[in-house]
Amino acid sequence: MINEIKNLFNNRPANIMGNYKKNAVMLLLSEEENETYIIFEVRAFGLRHQPGDICLPGGKIEGGETPREAAVRETLEELNLLEDDIEYIGEMDYFISPYGSIMYPFIAKLKTKRINPNKDEVDHIFKVPLKYFLSSDPQFYEMEVGPNLKEDFPYHLVKGGKNYKFSRGKLNQYFYKYDNYVIWGFTAMIVKNFIDIIKKEAKF
Repeated sequence: MINEIKNLFNNRPANIMGNYKKNAVMLLLSEEENETYIIFEVRAFGLRHQPGDICLPGGKIEGGETPREAAVRETLEELNLLEDDIEYIGEMDYFISPYGSIMYPFIAKLKTKRINPNKDEVDHIFKVPLKYFLSSDPQFYEMEVGPNLKEDFPYHLVKGGKNYKFSRGKLNQYFYKYDNYVIWGFTAMIVKNFIDIIKKEAKF
C-alpha cells in the first residue's frame, strides 16, 4: 500500500482543497492629460447576477484558461476592445473568499480612448482619478463570518454539542464614495490593496 501511495503523491502538484469558483478581473488604467484613472463598470440591469453593481472588467475563468487569459478576454468582450488596445502590466495578490470563490486581479493600461461597452453586460463605465484613492481612505466596516448551522446539524458528533465554540472570522468591507457612485465589496478590496502597494512601495 505504501508503494501505491508513493506513486500517487510523488511529484504530485499541490492544489487548493475544495471546489472554488474562479474569476479574474482587470484593474484597467487610463491616462488623460497627465492624469491616471481607474475604469469601473456598472453591470447591466438586466443581468441575473448582481445587476447594477459596480465592478472591474472581468469574469469567470473558462476551462483551459489561465487567470490572466480570462481577465484579458473578459475585458475585451465587455468593453469591445481589441487585444492591441490594452497593455498588460502585471498581477496582484489573489483573494480567496469565504463564499467559495477565488478572485485573481490583474493590471493593464488602456491604449485607446475608444470604449464601446457591451450593453448586454455593461450599462455604462465611469472613471475615477487615481489621486482620489491615494488621498481618500475608504469607509471601513468589519463583517463577521461564521457558521450558520441548521437544526439538523449533527451536534451529537461534536464534543460539547451546541455549546461547542465554533470558529468565526471577520471580513473587511471597504466603501469608497465618488460622485454618485459607491464602490464596495471585492472591487473596493482590490482597489485598496492596489493603493496600499503603491503607497508602500512608491512612498506616496
